[in-house]
Parts: sequence; C-alpha cells; structure tokens
Amino acid sequence: MHRQAQAPVRVLVAKPGLDGHDRGAKLVARGLRDAGFEVVFTGIRRRVDDIATTAVQEDVALVGLSILSGAHLALTRRTVEALRAAGGDDIPVVVGGTIPAGDVPRLREAGAAAVYPTGTPLDVIVADIRALTASEPEED
Repeated sequence: MHRQAQAPVRVLVAKPGLDGHDRGAKLVARGLRDAGFEVVFTGIRRRVDDIATTAVQEDVALVGLSILSGAHLALTRRTVEALRAAGGDDIPVVVGGTIPAGDVPRLREAGAAAVYPTGTPLDVIVADIRALTASEPEED
C-alpha cells in the first residue's frame, strides 16, 4: 500500500499591536519553514481581529505571536478571544518575545499554549510547535 505524502502543517506568525520590530518573528518563521512547516507571516502592526480572521481563513494549525512591546498579556488574551469569536477556538496560540519570567504563568492563564521568552533556542520552539500541531495517529 502506497501512502500519500502529507501536506506541511500550516502555522501563522503574527506581530500584533504597534510593535514594529520583526527580526525575531522572521527568524522563527524562517526556522519553522526550514523545519518543514508552511508559514503564513502577517507582517508588523496587525490588529488582533485581523490575525484571528487570517488564521481561520488560512486554516492554520497554530498561531504564533511575537510581542516585544510589553503588551503581551492583553494582546494574547485578546487574540485568544478573537480566535474563539472567529470560530478558531481549536487553534493553539503560542507567544514569544520580551516576556518577564513572572508573566509566563499569566500568559498560560490567558490561553497561551506555550511561551518563549527572548533567547529560547529555535530548536526548542520547533520541537514544541511540532508537538502542539501533531495530528492524531491514524488507526489501522
């Protein structure tokens, strides 16, 4: 029996709010692409509602937020809420950027499936996203 190759997992990398720094987001997007993911990159200064709409329209398996502005708690909470409102409540949200250690549990409470403070190794991010987007094993 010949198995058909599966399509790459689609993920969305987004820069919500007014933060204009995108070097980290581009680095992560490139690392995910090189690891076999299909990456949709929104660019900078995106509205939360637009990120949620794009995630649902593009049928992504995960949303990654890159936030350096200090507004990570509010932006994460608002993104999770916007995804629910747009019908994407099954799409996990991960957050990376300038995040104090004390805010990691608060981000998890706000709905983040994972949090990556500045300096998190790219291979750790890729492995976590693989695990978060792994589909259910097929039954024989």
